[in-house]
Amino acid sequence: MVEQLTARSLPLAALHAQHGATMVERGGWLLPAHYGDAAAEYEVVRGGGAGLFDLSERGRVEVSGAEAVQFLNGLVTNDVKALAPGAWMTTAFPNVQGRLLALARVVRAGDAEVFLFDTEAATRERVRDSLARFTLAGDFRVRDLSDETHQLSLQGAQSAAVVERVLGAAAAQVERMRAAIVSWRGEPLTVVRATHTGEDGFDLIAGVGVGAELWAALVAAGARPVGRDALEVLRVEAGLPRYGVDMTEANVVPEAAPDDAVSYTKGCYVGQEIIARIHWRGHVAKRLTGLLFDDDRAAAPELKLTTVDGKEIGRVTSSVFSPHLERTAALGYVKFDYLASGTEVRIGDEGRAAHVAELPLVRGGWWA
Repeated sequence: MVEQLTARSLPLAALHAQHGATMVERGGWLLPAHYGDAAAEYEVVRGGGAGLFDLSERGRVEVSGAEAVQFLNGLVTNDVKALAPGAWMTTAFPNVQGRLLALARVVRAGDAEVFLFDTEAATRERVRDSLARFTLAGDFRVRDLSDETHQLSLQGAQSAAVVERVLGAAAAQVERMRAAIVSWRGEPLTVVRATHTGEDGFDLIAGVGVGAELWAALVAAGARPVGRDALEVLRVEAGLPRYGVDMTEANVVPEAAPDDAVSYTKGCYVGQEIIARIHWRGHVAKRLTGLLFDDDRAAAPELKLTTVDGKEIGRVTSSVFSPHLERTAALGYVKFDYLASGTEVRIGDEGRAAHVAELPLVRGGWWA
């Protein structure tokens, strides 16, 4: 008899139900697809409001200890030593072949020897296990906070105003690429100014004891709950890849990771030789980029990309209809020689027309 695995529910599932959420299973989790009107939820974020997301399925792993920097710098691609207290950076976990095991944000919010890794649900166990294997080697401690915390995210131009109403001016004034720990209801709360949509945003990481109260306070202050249908459109427009969809262990790190996720000056780490060799020879063989279709019809992932004369040059990974661009927008891998913005390509066997486009496809307020 084959055991049937049950999808996990978010800790705030009852709150999502109260808001009329339609739930969908993704990656072993039941997540809110929408709260009745995905188009309106999209417009709240892209149109200047404040959208509220529950991202608690993501992984949050704390690393501490006097030797934390030393061990981390031998494990990830970015230079953790250069990360100042009160800041965050993107980094990648590669294997010995330089292939991508996970992307993560590493936050140094408070104590100089404490780091918080935030990664997608698809890679939360991989990141935790990659870190935990060093705990017997020295003063290096790992604590999985994923089930002890909620991660709520405000996205949109009014996010700072909502944060100020609920958490105060100091929290709202946390700068981009920065983080801080504030007190709320007598509990520590980590504020990370970061985007998941290309718009201005804040991730709020709070203990499970105050998560429901925080969600209610943010809604009362003007935030609108937004589901994953809208988030999928927003993140493709913003050019943000998703693990297991736009990037996998089949990709070497420079094919999919953002350029600022890799330090080429810090010295040795797992997979460094291969990643550095690719960098110093000038480019990867292919890279994740944007694609803009000449129509608004849906496009399935994994469709092949060809040149106008039929030469295969890549594949589509994610595709959505973009209300902002009024056409189908996609992410996909394209061979290096065809990465120039505006290059005409053909999609699938029917030869639909599209053009290569630089990321982000929609330049939201995060880049303003």
